[in-house]
Amino acid sequence: MRIVMKFGGTSVGSAERIREAARLAVASAAQGHQVVVVTSAMSGVTNSLIAAAQAAAKGQWDQSVAVTLLERHSSAAAALAPTTDRAAEATAVIATRVDRFEKLCYGLSMVHELTPRLLDAISGTGEMLAAPLVAAAIASFGKTSQAVDATRVVVTTDQFGGAEPLMNETREKAAGLLRPMLEAGEIPVVTGFIGATADGVLTTLGRGGSDYSASIVGAALDADEVWIWTDVDGVMTANPQEVPSARTLPEISYSEASELAYYGAKVLHYKTILPAFRQRIPVRILNSFNPTHPGTRVTVEGHPSATGVKAVTSIRGVSLIALSGTGMQGIPGIVAKAFDVVASEQANVLMISQASSENNICFVISSAEAARVVKALKVALEVELLRGHIEEIAEQPVAVVAAIGDKMRGTPGIAATVFGALGAATINVIAI
Repeated sequence: MRIVMKFGGTSVGSAERIREAARLAVASAAQGHQVVVVTSAMSGVTNSLIAAAQAAAKGQWDQSVAVTLLERHSSAAAALAPTTDRAAEATAVIATRVDRFEKLCYGLSMVHELTPRLLDAISGTGEMLAAPLVAAAIASFGKTSQAVDATRVVVTTDQFGGAEPLMNETREKAAGLLRPMLEAGEIPVVTGFIGATADGVLTTLGRGGSDYSASIVGAALDADEVWIWTDVDGVMTANPQEVPSARTLPEISYSEASELAYYGAKVLHYKTILPAFRQRIPVRILNSFNPTHPGTRVTVEGHPSATGVKAVTSIRGVSLIALSGTGMQGIPGIVAKAFDVVASEQANVLMISQASSENNICFVISSAEAARVVKALKVALEVELLRGHIEEIAEQPVAVVAAIGDKMRGTPGIAATVFGALGAATINVIAI
């Protein structure tokens, strides 16, 4: 099989964890599989890079950030390859990249303007520091490996901060660079989270970008499976911190995984599996801290015999925005104008509910965006408010609870069970 293995930040958070990630990759290769590794930055690094960039933009560049980055990665290199030249090679690459980061932040502290393009150049540094370490660790097990910057493989749009892959171009790059390595028995280590435009300008893939990278590379290489190594045993039936009896789901469908991710489950970001989904490539969620656990397999069909609700998830920190008024009925354009405002404020709408009488429409957005959106709505709908077509634009903090399962449809009694449980817990349902 051809397998793309992605290791998250906690799975490469220290020399010990990187060594374990390397062992897992080498063990799969020893079983006859072709393996590509996609790595995240070491845990906490991306956040520190972004914080440093934001501080530099305010003229508060702190050189100790670069010193800490260099020390952390150099000491990991020494621990991973103490008796070979790989430690020196990795340290040299790391020093060059930390120096680049330092120069970018110094320049930023002079101009005080943090553009999306510059933020991508800085925030993508963490993966470029981690990849040489993972490659050195794999080499220490006697397997040929080299770090590959995804800027040489993943071709994207120029939407900095959330670029989208150009799959035809990426497939061509992957075939030219990664396939020969695999055929030679090597394990390439590709930087997650980042890519580059056709002109070679570094971009990032946004939230969940390293998982997204693995899915993109898997699709580009026609992989048999994509394995996401993280710090949990897979996708669970509920948040185990809230529901101690929650259990790992052995298999779910792509649509169920997307719904779970969209409604708060943090194991996968909802867009990360799209490239794999389009080519029907299974995605496995595995625990690098508990590698013998079978984890969760995500496929097109999901578990063929499972019916009803697969999992329950929730989102907190959201607000319900309600537009109401008896005069709304039959007045064209109010809803369109309202959602034009939401779009212009770049707020993500999680769900929408409208009364059949058209006297009320409500939608859920992040609470952090709620005040800004309500203010903009009142300005945009000022005429409708004055004429009484709209009587109120109200905001209310809420939580969204989602019951998810492909085969809920046609299974009687699910809604009664859900609302019975909410009623027993004295929870008021505001919108469905």
